[in-house]
Amino acid sequence: MANQNDPDMLDNYDFSGGIRGKYAKRYSEGTNLVCLDEDVAAMFSTSEEVNSALRSLGEIIRHHESIGQAKAPQAGQGL
Repeated sequence: MANQNDPDMLDNYDFSGGIRGKYAKRYSEGTNLVCLDEDVAAMFSTSEEVNSALRSLGEIIRHHESIGQAKAPQAGQGL
C-alpha cells in the first residue's frame, strides 16, 4: 500500500539511515541536471565523457559561428 501523503512513496522504502539535507547546500548553490535519453546515455560510460563531448561540440559551434560572422555581409552592402 502506498503512503497516503504521497502515492509514489511505497511502504517498503526505508529512509532510516538517510541524512536530511545532505545535498541541500550544493543544490541551493545551483544545479544543472540533464536527463539523457537512453540511446544517448548508452554512448557514454562516464559523466567525464559526456562533458568532453559537449565541450568539443561547443568548440565546433563557436568556430562555425565565428566563420559565419566573418563572412556575413556588412550593413548597407548588397548580396
